[in-house]
Amino acid sequence: MRKILRWFTPLIAVGVAVFIVFFLISINLSKTSVSLAPLKHKSNLAVEEPQQTWLNHFSKTEKLGYFYPVNEVLIKVDLNEKIAEKPIYRLLALQLDPYQLFCLKEELKHHKLEYYLKKDKNGAELLIYSKDRDKLNSLVQVLKNYQISANIGLYKEDT
Repeated sequence: MRKILRWFTPLIAVGVAVFIVFFLISINLSKTSVSLAPLKHKSNLAVEEPQQTWLNHFSKTEKLGYFYPVNEVLIKVDLNEKIAEKPIYRLLALQLDPYQLFCLKEELKHHKLEYYLKKDKNGAELLIYSKDRDKLNSLVQVLKNYQISANIGLYKEDT
C-alpha cells in the first residue's frame, strides 16, 4: 500500500500539470489575433475667420451725419430721504434641550416668522423679523405649553 501511495502523489501532480498546460494551450488557440493598424494622430487646426455681426456693421456706418440711437437710462436717487426701518425683535430663550429647540423652530414655522438662531453655551438667542408684536406675544404664550420661557425685546446693534 505504501508503494502505491508513494507513486500515486507524484502521478497526480504530473496529471494536474499536464491538464493545466493543455487547458492554457486550448484557451490561447481559441483566441484569434486581430492585427490592428497603428493609430494616427490627425491634427486639424481650424482658423476661424472673424464673423461679421450686425453690431460691427452699425458701428462702421455713417450716412449723412446720422448715427444710430443708443438707449439711455436716467436714474435719479434722492439720498436725503430716510428709509423707515423694520423693527427687529429679540426673543431670548435660555437653556433649551434639543426637544425644546425643535418645538421652538416648529412654532416659528407655524407662525410664519423669519428668524436667525444663534446658539452658544448660555442658550439660544433668536432674532425675529416682525412688525406685529401681538403675534410675538402669542408665540410666547404658546411656548409656555412646551415649558419654554422666552422674553421679547427690541434688538439694538452694538455699533
